[in-house]
Amino acid sequence: MGHTKICWHTLFGNFLVAKSFFGSSADAATVKKIEEGYAKLNGPEGTKCKSLLKKHLTKDVMDKLKYKKTKLGATLYDCIRSGIYNLDAGVGVYAPDAESYRTFALLFDKIIEDYHGFSPKQKQPPVDLGEGKIHEFPPLDPKGKYIKSTRIRCGRSLAGYPFNPCLTQDNYLEMEKKVKRAFDSFTDRDLKGKYYPLDGMTKETQDKLIADHFLFKEGDRHLQAANACRFWPKGRGIYHNNDKTFLIWVNEEDHMRIISMQEGSDVGKVLERLIRGIKSIEKVVPFSRDERLGWLTFCPTNLGSTVRASVHIKLPKLTAKKKEFEVSRN
Repeated sequence: MGHTKICWHTLFGNFLVAKSFFGSSADAATVKKIEEGYAKLNGPEGTKCKSLLKKHLTKDVMDKLKYKKTKLGATLYDCIRSGIYNLDAGVGVYAPDAESYRTFALLFDKIIEDYHGFSPKQKQPPVDLGEGKIHEFPPLDPKGKYIKSTRIRCGRSLAGYPFNPCLTQDNYLEMEKKVKRAFDSFTDRDLKGKYYPLDGMTKETQDKLIADHFLFKEGDRHLQAANACRFWPKGRGIYHNNDKTFLIWVNEEDHMRIISMQEGSDVGKVLERLIRGIKSIEKVVPFSRDERLGWLTFCPTNLGSTVRASVHIKLPKLTAKKKEFEVSRN
């Protein structure tokens, strides 16, 4: 019996402001890296590169952005470095801080429109988590013939903090304390559980979380190249409720990945739990939101509502007719 994960939709993610102590322009060494990166994307090495970065980082765009810098010191190079190192990337850009979405809008807006179909003239609607619409989501597969489990997740960034490349070790530890305080404040029995910090985690706890498929690892090569794994594993951790139907990743790719899941196809119940979790956390830890883009995230592919919903389905005897399976798979 095989299990296949099917994603329904990807929507949008968070915004914040940081203190300024850097100069206003990128230095000569950084500008040189940007120009060399552009040359790599468009030279022999980049022949097979099909990333949105390569598509939208034209010479004109590069020249207009290469000297710019955010208040926290993020440059165009910080945004594009992962896509330069990983020429097989689909997108190739990350936002080192929230201000980057505005400072480097000439590049980000083009990529966001290409990926999401969301133009610079459009604006996210007011926040509506869907509390009054749960009844519109009946179980997708009431007889349990196909769907094994249902999962909905969203990303959130904490107000007042930049994204991974600009975070200090103290920032990570401060953020961890704040979210732990939020977890400790839960009064909803369905959300109550335990937080497991990655730093100093025992082998026994590690094995337990791996068995539950809850443990996340240090970032892949794309995140590593984006400078997103600094001070690992400081300030990182995992929270789950007692029933293992509500899970939060702390300081993995985003500040928080909030996940609701359970066996079966009752999408309404899964969504309702996610909403309760989000609302309980933001009573203690305020989230950041941009008026136009919605909830900002480290990767522009997650922007806006940041919601992703998926199901695991069972497909028995899928490879019984291997030739037909290979054709359909390709």
